[in-house]
Amino acid sequence: MPVTISRDVLFQYYRFSLYNSPFDAHDEGCAIDLYPDGERAPSPVAGEVVDTKTVQAPPKAYAAEHDHLILIDTGDTVARLLHVNPAVEPGETVAVGDDLGALVRAGFFAPWVPNHIHLGFRDPDANPYRASGSLPVDVAADVTPVFWDGTGTVVDGGETWARLDEPAHPAPGDSFVGIANDVGGDGSGVLDGGLPHYSGGGLLGDDNAGAAALAGQHVGTADGRTVAWDDVAVLANGEPITGIALFCGRERFGAKLVGEDIDLARGDEVRVTIERGAAGDDST
Repeated sequence: MPVTISRDVLFQYYRFSLYNSPFDAHDEGCAIDLYPDGERAPSPVAGEVVDTKTVQAPPKAYAAEHDHLILIDTGDTVARLLHVNPAVEPGETVAVGDDLGALVRAGFFAPWVPNHIHLGFRDPDANPYRASGSLPVDVAADVTPVFWDGTGTVVDGGETWARLDEPAHPAPGDSFVGIANDVGGDGSGVLDGGLPHYSGGGLLGDDNAGAAALAGQHVGTADGRTVAWDDVAVLANGEPITGIALFCGRERFGAKLVGEDIDLARGDEVRVTIERGAAGDDST
C-alpha cells in the first residue's frame, strides 16, 4: 500500500516531485522530494528519531562533501530523510513541522536542483538504510493541470537553468499545479520528472492515460502513473539543452529549462521544441 502525504504536510513546501530524480528510490514514485523556503527543513513526518548517519556524497564543486540520513519511526513505517544536517538525535520525538536541521546542498544533486528534503518510507521489518524497495508514495492534494504551448519569457535563472513565465499559475499559493499531459488536449493529469535527462517520469492524476505528450509532441508511454520517456531531445530557440524539469508547484511556477551550457537570460523570448532522437544522458 502506498504511503499518502497529506495536503497539510505538502503545504509546508512550495514544490514537490515524485519522479524528478535519477536515483532508484524514485522509481515508480517510491520517494518524494519536498522543497521548503529558506535554509531549514520542517519535518514532513511525526515520530521517534531512530538514527542519524553521515554519508560521503559524490564530489561536486558546488556541493557539500557529506550528506546525511535521518530515520524516523512513524509507527506504521520508517521514514528515510536525506539532504538535511540533523539537529535531532536518536530517541527524540518530532512532530510535523518541527525543525529537523539545515538543508544540505549535496553532491547527489544536479547543479540546477534547489535544496530539498528527500523522503521515502520502508516497512518496519525492512532494512531502513537501503533505498531500493521503498514503499510507493502518494499525495492527498489535487494538482491542477496547466497547459503549455512551449513558449515563454525567461523571468529567473542561473548558470544551468532558466524559468519561464509560462505556463502561469492561475492562483499562486492557493494550490499545486503542474504542466498538463497534452494527450488529446484534455489535460490528462500532470507530468513529473526530468525530460528526457532522467530515464523515466511520472503522470500524476490520471493512471489511465497510456501516453504522455508535451507541447504537442508525444514524449512517452505511461504504465499507470509511471512514464518511460521516448528517445527525444529538447531545444530552446533551436539550441539543444539537457531538458525540462517537471514538478508540482504552488508558487513561482513556469517551465524550468535545465542544462550545463544553457544560454538564456532574463527577458529572452523562448520557444521550446521537442524532436525525436538524441535523448539526454540520465546520469546527472
